[in-house]
Amino acid sequence: MVLAAGLGTRLRPLTDDRPKALVEINGRTLLDITLARLRRFGVREVIINAHHCADVLVRYLEEHKNFGMHIEVSREDDLLLDTGGGLKKAAKFFLRDSGETPFILHNVDVLSTIDLHEMVSLHRKHDALATLAMRDRKSSRLLLFNSHCELCGRQITKDNTASTEMVRTCPHPQPLAFCGIHVISPRLLKLMTEQGVFSIIDVYLRLAGAGEKIRSFRADEYYWRDLGRPEHLAQAANDVASGALVLG
Repeated sequence: MVLAAGLGTRLRPLTDDRPKALVEINGRTLLDITLARLRRFGVREVIINAHHCADVLVRYLEEHKNFGMHIEVSREDDLLLDTGGGLKKAAKFFLRDSGETPFILHNVDVLSTIDLHEMVSLHRKHDALATLAMRDRKSSRLLLFNSHCELCGRQITKDNTASTEMVRTCPHPQPLAFCGIHVISPRLLKLMTEQGVFSIIDVYLRLAGAGEKIRSFRADEYYWRDLGRPEHLAQAANDVASGALVLG
């Protein structure tokens, strides 16, 4: 699933007449880049959530013949559901068959070379409920993990004041910043009791507190960039131009 329903307010005026998924880097849209990455890792079926300028996104996919993939659009026309609510609305897409194969949840506004095969392999090895790509970097929102790479809490900093929430005992938690890429076991979908608008991170914390395996995948060695602001797009374009990043 590609999360693409955000309003893209930080990218205005680029998103005045289009969803952030259709903002471009070096002539290619963020959605095109994300779908190309998923195809390289063998993904052929995708659902994309849409809210702001949803009709523009749907026409774009039609014009590009869904990039040769089976693509469905989960429209959030009346209400933006956040990451958790958006995933829950699209749950049937992942439960059509046996509902046992892990799936990837990928923000459209992140650019990376994170090895998705390695993420899925680690996820399967540890029989995790969810595996999150994490980096050691500064952020106002950090997740806390124990020495076994299991989620145990979070730390939010606002106005230079940090507040910590622990959901399981952990004497020396390691704070890490989320990269916007998850590998999820479909079993999670049946454990989502939250309703309406909610964050998937809140779900992870609740389930981690109940003993479920929500694990980290360390992505420090890979290229990664958030594309939420115009200056971030410019830097990514420079990285491509300099050869620091190759877009497939």
